[in-house]
Amino acid sequence: MNPLAVAERFVAAHYPRADVAIVAGSSARGERTTTSDIDLLLLGDALFDARDQTSEASTHEFEGEIFEVFAYTPTGFDEWADRGVAPYRPVTVHMLVDGIAIRDDGRLAALRERWQRILDAGPALSAQESTFRRYVITDVLDDLRDATDPLEQQIEAAILFEKIAELMLLSERRWIASGKWLPRRLRDLGHERAELLSIPWIDRDYATFADRVEDELDRAGGRVQSGFVR
Repeated sequence: MNPLAVAERFVAAHYPRADVAIVAGSSARGERTTTSDIDLLLLGDALFDARDQTSEASTHEFEGEIFEVFAYTPTGFDEWADRGVAPYRPVTVHMLVDGIAIRDDGRLAALRERWQRILDAGPALSAQESTFRRYVITDVLDDLRDATDPLEQQIEAAILFEKIAELMLLSERRWIASGKWLPRRLRDLGHERAELLSIPWIDRDYATFADRVEDELDRAGGRVQSGFVR
């Protein structure tokens, strides 16, 4: 079934006042699996019945497909896009810029140009936040090196992988992500570098993994402990 055609019918049936409709995620990339849903970004001046409503995130079933809908007025989109940019996870912005438009009232090109500039600039990690992130990683890294219980090792290593991967990306002015998107962003940064970190973690070779984390920590500015004030 063509997800774009189904999405067009869904929008016509459930959000007829949408001015812009964009299919994002795996449906837009041509990477759908048997469990994939259809991510849909909607923009509209009169999208909602309630005059003060500016946003909605909802899940729907339509023609055998699951739709994850993110709907906004222009003001609502700006608000939520800024909320994503601030913690370095601009999910809705990526949907806007990278998705496939199935409805456009003419405003999409200017919106994409505006937000593409922000994506291209990348996140700017302050010295203070870099120090704080390195402090947290230093603490978890020492806990991993000291751990002998297998369950504690797995938990500490999982936390550490996420923390160091985020620091690697942010230090190179790359946007971070959660879930399956974190390793994808990490591989985009550099496949060999990502493998050096991920292979010992997958193999539960925690001693080697800790050494790899230490290498990346040094690359980002080094350990932070004594004298740190938060």
